[in-house]
This record gives sequence, C-alpha cells and structure tokens, in this order.
Amino acid sequence: MRPQELNLLMVFDAIMTERSITRAANRLAMTQPAVSNAVSRMRVAWKDELFVKDGRNIQPTLHAQNLWNQVREPLTLLTEAVDPKAFDPATAKRTFRVAVTDIFVDMAWAELRCAIEKEAPGVNIHAVPYTIVNTHQILEDAEVDMVIGTSGAISNTFRTEYLFSPTFICVMNHEHPLAKADLKLEEFAAADHLLVSLSGDVTGYTDQMLLQYGLSRRIAVTVNHFSCVANLVKRSDLICVTPTSAVATDIINGDISATKLPIELMPQQISSIWHKRQDSDQGLTWLREHIKRIISHNVKVETKQVMDSLCQQNPAMCDKEHSDE
Repeated sequence: MRPQELNLLMVFDAIMTERSITRAANRLAMTQPAVSNAVSRMRVAWKDELFVKDGRNIQPTLHAQNLWNQVREPLTLLTEAVDPKAFDPATAKRTFRVAVTDIFVDMAWAELRCAIEKEAPGVNIHAVPYTIVNTHQILEDAEVDMVIGTSGAISNTFRTEYLFSPTFICVMNHEHPLAKADLKLEEFAAADHLLVSLSGDVTGYTDQMLLQYGLSRRIAVTVNHFSCVANLVKRSDLICVTPTSAVATDIINGDISATKLPIELMPQQISSIWHKRQDSDQGLTWLREHIKRIISHNVKVETKQVMDSLCQQNPAMCDKEHSDE
C-alpha cells in the first residue's frame, strides 16, 4: 500500500468516528481544508461520494460504512503496534462516553467523579442514554466506549465483565391493598402497573412470565427512567416491579412499601460491555476497574440495607435464611 493511501485511510477513519470534518481535523491535528482536500482525493480514488451532509454533521454512504467495517480494526491494531501509548491517569486528557441508565448514574457517578478528581483531573466522563435495543450498534459505531447493562446473547465482537445480578421487588404506596407479605399472583396480575421501559416496548419480562400462568396485566403507565418510580407509586394506586437498586433510598427511608413478587424472575446479569478493538485500551481498563469497584460495593451495601429495612417493616416477608444472616 502506498503511503498516500494509508494516510487517506487514517483520515477516513477519523471522519467516520467523529461524523464531522471539523472534529476529525481536531482529532488529527490537521486543518479543516486539509481534511476536506483528503475527502476529495478519497472520492476520486474510491469512486464514491462517501459522505453526505446531515445538518452540522455528515453521514456515510453505504460504501463508506462497508469500507470502515473492513479497515477500522486493522487500523487500530496497526496504530497500537507502531505507537503504543500507556495511559497515565495523572496526565491523561480524554473523554469517556458510557451508555448507562439513571440507576447507575445515581449509584456510581458521584464516587467516580471523586476518583477522577483525585487521580485523573483531565478525564471527562459523559453518560449517554441506554436503551437496550441499540447496545451493539453504538459500540460497533464507536458512539460510546462502554455500555453498562444486560449483556444477553452477545457475539465474539464484544467483551463483557460481570458486575452483579439485580434483585426484583414489587413496590407501592403504604395504603395500597397489596402492601402485604403474601401477595397472590392473581391480585398482582389484576393491579394497575407502572413499567419502566427503556426500549419503548409496553411489555416486559414480567409479562412473559405471567403468560406461562395464562395471565396478563394492565400496563397503565410507562416511563423511560427509574428515578420517577418511587414518586409515582407513592402518589397513585400503581404498583411496579423494579430492581431494589432503583428504589433503595425510598425503601430505607420508609417512603414506600415493597413486597416479594408472587412469581420468580430469573435475574438478568448486569455487565460492562465494550468492543474487542478496545481490549488493550489502558484508559478504558482503568475506567472499568473503578466502575466495577464502585457498583459492586454499593449494590452489596444497598441490598443488605433494603432487606433489613423490609424485614423491620414487615417481618413476615423475611425467611429464616435471611433472619439467620
């Protein structure tokens, strides 16, 4: 390969990553006219328009997307081979983008920021919406560095690291007739439900389990984040199936009631997920280690506090095994 072609591929990779001529120029420490000139040479050499304007950004053509799918991993490996850079938190200037729900922002971001201020003052951490349905795509397109969520079925293109398995409970206001230890399945199914839907779907895993018993439920309200669950159930007759982490503070403070589910929901593993092309990314490894430490510790502490609080409020909820702990 001639040097000119390799240079074009490096510019092409930066444009595809940034989706902007200006940002690509900044990334490459080049002038904007120089990058624009490189795009003109790409179009001649590769016989395709490659990029079209989309507001302030640009979108790749199908040919450009297919080309990037083939060249970006070899380019990453080549760059790391000829110019390996160790990540030094004290001097690093870098922005990490993490797709994450509000649960984990509430749980980890304050402590993570404290660690950044102490160890890596030049590092930025940006949370972007986690919607479940686009996890693989945003990693593939390098829109984020990492996702925190359910891994599910995942290809060998991605890597995962287990964080924890959530515990699900049913929450409601204190005066709700279902605020009791022996919640029956039929009572549960007949109630008005609040569903946290990150994907926009109006059914969830609970509905799949109810179908096995020939039952269905009314999803009266949906929301797309967990932070409003406690306030909604506190001020209405709704009940909600939710991870304990989403309502831990409200249960511990005695603001809402909670009880065990009348059906068993197999816990979905929560993991950190990243693209294999970043396996050797020391900066991302540093970030993952901090996030794992913070989340693992806080989940353990919160779960115990929640169960202790529920046992005090309603001793009938607690089995002998928990009482002996």
